[in-house]
Amino acid sequence: MTMLRSAAVTTAALGFTFTALSGAGAAAAPAFLSASQLPPALTQWTAGPVTPGLPDDFCTGSTAPRAASKHRLFHTELDTGARQTITVAASEAKAKQLVTNLREQIATCFDRMRAQNPDLVGGSDYYGALPVEEGAHVYGIDTADPVGGANDAALYSVGRDGRTVTVVAWGQLGDVSAATVTAFRKTTVTAVAKLY
Repeated sequence: MTMLRSAAVTTAALGFTFTALSGAGAAAAPAFLSASQLPPALTQWTAGPVTPGLPDDFCTGSTAPRAASKHRLFHTELDTGARQTITVAASEAKAKQLVTNLREQIATCFDRMRAQNPDLVGGSDYYGALPVEEGAHVYGIDTADPVGGANDAALYSVGRDGRTVTVVAWGQLGDVSAATVTAFRKTTVTAVAKLY
């Protein structure tokens, strides 16, 4: 599988992190992944600070409410990046709807990319559900640009614990191995389980 089409698209499609503060101070803030909990890479992962709002991401865009979200970016010394976004919805019903909306945006992302760049080839895959808290779902997007000559691979996951929703995105230039998909699924379980 290949991540999103270009390095720019890879950067945009990779790295979601939404973490919203839950309300007037009652509950503890949800926890983000650490760099050591990401899939193994050729060089060490570095975690950026937790930042209010949403990251730039072509696939998920502004689907989640910006004011209720936070994100964290991760990078390696080579062409691999990731991000996590956490959003605390106003209610569990709104969190469920947010998961539905995010899943649809990710599942249709390749088609929207191709609408902007008809030369793009590739596709998307659904890697199934994971039994953690209220559930998580994993997707992959492969792209290749015959004109530019670049291949990209991206993995996305969406998970929920109560009214808190997290999106994890991983991407790199080139292809993704089955071992990386397995490791990303493990990262997703960790991300959802450690929210609270």
